[in-house]
Amino acid sequence: MNIFSKLKNMNVLLVDDDQWIRNSMRLFFEAEGCYLVALETAEEAIKAINKKDYDIIITDYILPGMNGLEFLKEIEKSQPKAIKILITAYGNNNVVSEATKLGIQHFIEKPFTSDIIEKSLSFLIKNQNHC
Repeated sequence: MNIFSKLKNMNVLLVDDDQWIRNSMRLFFEAEGCYLVALETAEEAIKAINKKDYDIIITDYILPGMNGLEFLKEIEKSQPKAIKILITAYGNNNVVSEATKLGIQHFIEKPFTSDIIEKSLSFLIKNQNHC
């Protein structure tokens, strides 16, 4: 089954301070008939999460204010079933170790393409359904 047919029924949240990435990802998802909430800061994302649950949460590591790992730690109890993906250009051992402890399912290194996002989501959704 096509990944986007599954994503149409899912709530997806992207947190990235780069406007180009937010706009590109939003357009990519919309072109596939899917909806993506794209926000600039972790603080905005926490407000959004307080209003509804998300099936997939994609966040950049470096954000203004709270970083991506702090954000994921903050929402861990309220979003335990969400698929969590960390985007980073700074994938050093400390970041990877901390993210693994938080249950991050996947890392995407910057720069990335829409194809990488699609493959990552396909893999994670397929494996989540088998758990």
